[in-house]
Order: sequence, then C-alpha cells, then structure tokens
Amino acid sequence: MGRIIGIDYGKKRTGLSATDPLQIIVSGLTTVDTKELLPYLMDYCKNEEVDLLVIGLPEHVDGTPTFLKKDINTFVSKFINAHPNIKVDYQDEAYSTEEAKSVMLEAGLKKMKRRDKDLINKMSAVIILQRYLKHI
Repeated sequence: MGRIIGIDYGKKRTGLSATDPLQIIVSGLTTVDTKELLPYLMDYCKNEEVDLLVIGLPEHVDGTPTFLKKDINTFVSKFINAHPNIKVDYQDEAYSTEEAKSVMLEAGLKKMKRRDKDLINKMSAVIILQRYLKHI
C-alpha cells in the first residue's frame, strides 16, 4: 500500500500532506512554491510509493470553479503524463484555510506562528486529506 498525498493548491505556494504507508495517519509534509510542485512530487514519487493524489478543489460559494481550476487542470495533466499509474482525485476545500487557522488557535500556537502562511497551507492540505479520508 502506498501513501496518499493531499494538496492545497495555491497560485504562489502549495501546501502538501501525506498519509503513512498504511493510509491511517495524515501528517503535514511541506509547503513549496507552486512552480516547483511538479518537480517536488516527481522526486517524492521516486523515493516513496504513492497510490493517490487528492487535490483541494477551490469553488465559489455558488459552486462554480475559481480561477485556479485551469491551473490545477494543467498541473494534473502534466502529473498524469509523468505518473499514469497514480490516481488523482479531488476534495472540496471550502473553508479549509479558516479551519486550519482555528485548529492552530486551539492548539495554542502563538500569534506569529499562526500567521505563518507556509504552516497554514500545510495544515490546510492536512484538513483536505482528512476530509477525503472521512477523518473529519
């Protein structure tokens, strides 16, 4: 069994999370510049067995896709061309950033740490993957 990767795709920065090999526990992985996302995942997939990518799907309140949908589709096409055996699925990412900030507050993180955008993106990726796995 391979890992499942969660992705909180952003215009500039992208948060990543991953399960353990048994797909039970979700942990924050890292945050990368979005332009480095594909090379990062290519390298990651060389070193780890990956079964699935779960990408947070950004939508407006009325259900229409945001401007990022086109960029996400381009990324997914490139990834599938490089790794046709790894499945890609989507998860609604509505309010994942707000939930990440709330979790960080409840965890007692100091104000400066809660403003760390990289940490917020990584935590959002964890929440997206947990939702997908029905942990939340």
